[in-house]
Amino acid sequence: MAVLSGFGDEIAADLDGQIDVLKREGIRCLELRAADGIPVLDLTDEKAAEIKTKLDDAEIGVSAIGSPIGKVDIELDFAPHLDRFKRALVLAKQFGTQYIRIFSYFMPEGADPADYRDEVIRRMERKVALAADAGITLLHENESRIYGDIASRCHDLLSAIQDEHFQAILDPANFVINGVRPYDEAYVLYPERVVYMHIKDALIEENKIVPAGEGDGQIPEIFADLGKRGYKGYLSLEPHLVVAESSFGFTGPEAFARAAAALRKVAADAGLAID
Repeated sequence: MAVLSGFGDEIAADLDGQIDVLKREGIRCLELRAADGIPVLDLTDEKAAEIKTKLDDAEIGVSAIGSPIGKVDIELDFAPHLDRFKRALVLAKQFGTQYIRIFSYFMPEGADPADYRDEVIRRMERKVALAADAGITLLHENESRIYGDIASRCHDLLSAIQDEHFQAILDPANFVINGVRPYDEAYVLYPERVVYMHIKDALIEENKIVPAGEGDGQIPEIFADLGKRGYKGYLSLEPHLVVAESSFGFTGPEAFARAAAALRKVAADAGLAID
């Protein structure tokens, strides 16, 4: 069965508000991107322990560290960013999750991504090696303006790095916004590597984010195939229904509940069982 999760900071800045809505919606996992207004990689050990205690008390697990690793310019010095990544590994262990969300670096405006392929892969391989040593799996998310913004380059990364500690997050809306049909042109290239999904949909002509099943994200088709495959990965709500910026999204409690209901309906119609 697929497992529901969600970005808590899409609901509210404060952790208590995040927990209240997740429990009300019957969602037992949280993708930790920020809590109490603090980005996840900026959490001190003490604050992380406080958050972990609250989540444990609420019986809510952490599905992934929603890190911004790799969401920087490829031409910036790698060493400081690698140190930042090492902090993500520590936090993944502290929160008891096997997953860290990552990206494949912003390309310079107007540049040919092919010119940076080797450097992207070099950096990815270094992080995957460290993650493997820690027993952590890195999940690459397709995102606008990074190397892996379209299906062919996501497939290229996954083909180049054949390691069980490097897998894919599929975000249908992000593909739609980049002119990619998420099922026909992306999912079918690497279905066995999709172990996690971010659930938001989008209308291509309106360039607008909408709940699951209401846009061009081909979520019903993806869910139907996941169901046939016996998918046991996460479906993480990232609705972006109020604010949808490149580095921030917000939905609020009421819209988050609508997004959760839409996800459940699409999954039920597609025959994808949800825990």
